[in-house]
Amino acid sequence: MSLTDTLLDGNKHSFRPETLTPMQKLTLKYVIFSTIYYAFAVIEGMLMRINQVDPQGLLYPKRYFAMLTAHPLVGIFGASYLMVFGAFTFLLPFLLKKPLWSFKVAHWTLWLIVVGVFTFWFDGFLTHYAPLYTLYWPLPADFDQFEPVGGAIFIAGIALVMAGTLLFVLQVFKTLTYTPAGREKEPVGRLLGDALGLSTLWRVVRLRGLKSEQEHLVSLPVAAITRGTVDVALNAGIILFSGVLILTYMVAEIFGTSLKTTAIDALLYKNWYWWGLDLVADGLVLVFVAGTWYLLASLITGREVFMARWARFALGLELVVSWTVWSHHLLSDQAQPAMLKVGSGEMVTAFELITQGLAFFITLATLWQARPLKMTNELKFLIGGLLGFALAVPAGIMQADAGLNRILHNTQWIVGPHVHVAILVGLTMTLYSAVYVLLPILTNGAELWSQKLANVHFWCHLVGGIGMGAFMGMAGLQGMMRRTIYYDGEFRPYMILAAVSGALLAVALLAFLTNVVMTLGLRGAVGVFTRSDLPVDDLVPARAES
Repeated sequence: MSLTDTLLDGNKHSFRPETLTPMQKLTLKYVIFSTIYYAFAVIEGMLMRINQVDPQGLLYPKRYFAMLTAHPLVGIFGASYLMVFGAFTFLLPFLLKKPLWSFKVAHWTLWLIVVGVFTFWFDGFLTHYAPLYTLYWPLPADFDQFEPVGGAIFIAGIALVMAGTLLFVLQVFKTLTYTPAGREKEPVGRLLGDALGLSTLWRVVRLRGLKSEQEHLVSLPVAAITRGTVDVALNAGIILFSGVLILTYMVAEIFGTSLKTTAIDALLYKNWYWWGLDLVADGLVLVFVAGTWYLLASLITGREVFMARWARFALGLELVVSWTVWSHHLLSDQAQPAMLKVGSGEMVTAFELITQGLAFFITLATLWQARPLKMTNELKFLIGGLLGFALAVPAGIMQADAGLNRILHNTQWIVGPHVHVAILVGLTMTLYSAVYVLLPILTNGAELWSQKLANVHFWCHLVGGIGMGAFMGMAGLQGMMRRTIYYDGEFRPYMILAAVSGALLAVALLAFLTNVVMTLGLRGAVGVFTRSDLPVDDLVPARAES
């Protein structure tokens, strides 16, 4: 085949969108929009990296901080949420061996998040609404800096994302518990108890422990999806509540009434908001990632997960820990009670070394037991994801020390070795591993166009992600603050190296996009958005299941 033919019709004409089920097409739409928003985040990140090397007139301060506000939100809600929700919307019925509860709800979830992310991103671009993603009170309602109409549109976009998120939560629990037509009634209470770990907790209370055999109604990955979704629900509820509070001030301002921001206790608000926001970073991400590691390790090796009972216990422990660790973000707040700093901020946070360490060990042990293994794309990216969290979690635990936090807080260290390495290397490489696993399933066996490009994707992403985090961290240790524009070039050498690392990430994305487009073909990619005539309840074509 010529290059032009491959570009138009895909590698060896192996992708035929007319053979896809509605569920396959829907899942691919999630992946496509996730990748588009990830590209948004990469472009914004590179522009800000360049600005840190040499401040640009195009990124004047108001635009820079508006971009700095939208950048993590686009990355989290646009790229990560869509990829995770899309994968789990397909995998949950796949693992449960029954149809998805509601195809329409899955469609609404997709479009609410897609439209919501674009709404707040475009509003920030036009109005320069820039309260930063932490939304510390009273900054979101500071109408000396921001126009209330622009802020209201921004918050409305976030609300749309949260509405889509709550629909995903509903989908997960309804798919888990409903009984498809013609089947024996599902034991709802026992299913929920097993998925949430309540049945295991009851066994521990009754002193039966974890060593004795227990028959589980749901698989380990399903348990991880369900438990992570608990944090998704809590997080969405808290962000929606905060959004309603902010919107109340904005609407009042629009209609000529200025409400007193002092009516809201800033420290109480900060604790409330960080409790919700940390359910993403230290809750659903770590629980979802651990469950994905277990699933990937099982699929790659064809074996049961090593120490599966302990893996379930660790998932439950991580869920509980995620509800109690938020205060490590407030260790440098002078008004924060010392008991919360020491208890939640330091002691409980240290448990994440145990919970995530267990997940890390169990996954590696599962892979080790199955050696020798072929170094496939999914295995390489899984190992890359493991490495990312192996670097980022200890970096975060270091920050959860009151003494070190006084030095590291609000420096580039926070967003470098911890945040960017966790998200770009740990989370994103884990998601890429899942993409490489799911691609032949979702495309009915389409053959990847270029293994060389897949290798470029892997190495450039791994080196670029770790490099960016490391050089940002070095600058932070030298005193470079986050959320600050430096005009004197004091930290330029570090920022040049971070920008080069960022460029590697951009090359990795370009390699991945090229490979996917050449695998599917432009006509095939467009065909994903056409209507499927196959039954909605079928995950894959009937002949593929047989």
